[in-house]
Amino acid sequence: MSNFRNFDRDTAFLLPPSVDDWLPEKHLARFIVEVIGSLDVSAMSNSYRGSGSASYHPKLLLAVLVYGYATGVFSSRKLERATYDSVAFRFIAANEHPDHDTIAAFRRRFLKEIEALFVQVLLLAREMGVLKLGTVALDGTKIHANASRHSALSYEHAGKIEAQLKAEVAGLMAKAEAADKADLPDGLSIPDELARREERLKKIAEARAKIEARAKERYERELAEHRAKLAAREAKEEATGKKPGGKPPAPPVEGPLPTDQINLTDEESRIMPVPGGGFEQCYNAQAVVAADSMLVVANDVVQAANDKQQLEPMLAKIDALPEELGKSETVLGDNGYFSQANVDACKAAGIEPLLAMGRDSHHPSLSERFAGAPAAPENPTPVQAMAHRLQTPEGKKLYALRKHTPEPVFGIIKSVLGFRQFLLRGLDNVRGEWNLVTMAWNLKRMFVLKAA
Repeated sequence: MSNFRNFDRDTAFLLPPSVDDWLPEKHLARFIVEVIGSLDVSAMSNSYRGSGSASYHPKLLLAVLVYGYATGVFSSRKLERATYDSVAFRFIAANEHPDHDTIAAFRRRFLKEIEALFVQVLLLAREMGVLKLGTVALDGTKIHANASRHSALSYEHAGKIEAQLKAEVAGLMAKAEAADKADLPDGLSIPDELARREERLKKIAEARAKIEARAKERYERELAEHRAKLAAREAKEEATGKKPGGKPPAPPVEGPLPTDQINLTDEESRIMPVPGGGFEQCYNAQAVVAADSMLVVANDVVQAANDKQQLEPMLAKIDALPEELGKSETVLGDNGYFSQANVDACKAAGIEPLLAMGRDSHHPSLSERFAGAPAAPENPTPVQAMAHRLQTPEGKKLYALRKHTPEPVFGIIKSVLGFRQFLLRGLDNVRGEWNLVTMAWNLKRMFVLKAA
């Protein structure tokens, strides 16, 4: 005879009278509510008029958002549904059910204010004893924009479509003139077809104008770099009395290239190479991660696929952190961040750089792994000093932390939390959303470190 537990779905059950009794004592939702409750959100609450129907408190909506991003629920509609379906969300929302429009509007409205709260969370982590700057690691990851790469329009293709549409408009005008003499095909409305093509021509003209403006900015930037390179060659020739070897740098090309593109859905996103091959419409998300705790201490989103120009801006963000958080002593970065200018920038900021100067081979031999450190160079340049430190046992051990610091953070955010695409569009908006993502990660990590 089978032995099963009895069950009855028709009998009424009495839930605890307080939502506080619905969750275990040690639960991430409780921790997030406690932390959000301690933050200063006056910049948000003071912006409400205080008239009309009562609004949800910013701390309630912010807690719903942060817990959602910390558990892989990003959509405002899914967050609204979770306040009905999930015990944790019911606890955070105090059994209220803000609709998806309210959640989405709150997220868009207070992205800048949430950025200031990011630092408050770091200060709290410092008070808890789980954050120590010291050694930090910098890396970037490509995150899909809320736009398809198939919505990208190249300058050359835009010209072809524009010519095609103008020809179609001329053809429709000819049909309109001959409409009294010949029957039109069923379903063909010449005014509607003309209006549709005129609208498309207007959008294509706007897209071409934006591509041309970008090309002008690029030309001016590349022209300044070209002049600087020529000046450096001339200075070297004057100092040595010899003509520098190699060809002089080629001048930049003025005007848009045929392959210059703009995305019609999110014009501020860019086509970027992605791991595994291929190209996608993306943004390049940057993060500085503390090696001891794996907490993100600085973040940014850029349009450049290359990381070479991102080190100095991230150093500035580290320098802008409150003094109470301590001082960063060493920054780790892969070969994508290495350049002489970046090494000099680290020295100027008072941070010791450990940036890979090339790609290391996999599975080095025992003799290579345990080789002694070479003799230190005399009067080394900053790059030579860094190269020597990378070859010392202490430098190798320290640089090895890089793979175990930002890369797991990106991996968890993408593969565990499932954040692989921005919901918002536009550079400023995705910067705010990335700030929200990294703050949610920090709170989840702080909860784990506190419980350990």
